[in-house]
Amino acid sequence: MIPVNAAARAQPSERTIRFYVGRGLVSPPEGRGTAAVYSYRHLLQVLAIKLRQMEGATLDSMTREFSELTGDLIERRVAASIGPGLPRPDRLRLLQAPGTGRGRVGRAVLGWLAPVEGAGESATCRRLMVSPGIEVLIDEQHPVIRLNGDTAAIAAALRQAIAGLVAP
Repeated sequence: MIPVNAAARAQPSERTIRFYVGRGLVSPPEGRGTAAVYSYRHLLQVLAIKLRQMEGATLDSMTREFSELTGDLIERRVAASIGPGLPRPDRLRLLQAPGTGRGRVGRAVLGWLAPVEGAGESATCRRLMVSPGIEVLIDEQHPVIRLNGDTAAIAAALRQAIAGLVAP
């Protein structure tokens, strides 16, 4: 996709994000001032704005459009647009240069990618019954099991994803 709008090419500054919050395009953060905390939803909202700007949409049209979208729909739209072009986690710039991977996000990414001792020696899997006729095997060492472990929640998320594929 080639941006038709010069604003779409620029990385958003702190001031731009505050402007988006003021216009109602991005949800207000938790906290105020230097204690403001932005979440994954805010990132998705900014990515959706940039993608729509690349398509030539105006901020007014986006305000109307985004007011009707849930977080799940924004995530799907962003993932459909940029998903195939994303680098694998081990190719992220965060992990390439020495001294990177600091801070909470860096430690989380490094922990997620860290090999588990004993992994690969024996494949132990968990069988999740998603729905009648659908079973999923997940390796015990996969991050979804290591970091979450709630197989009922994982099965429910898979059920919901599958329901979205077969719904009319």
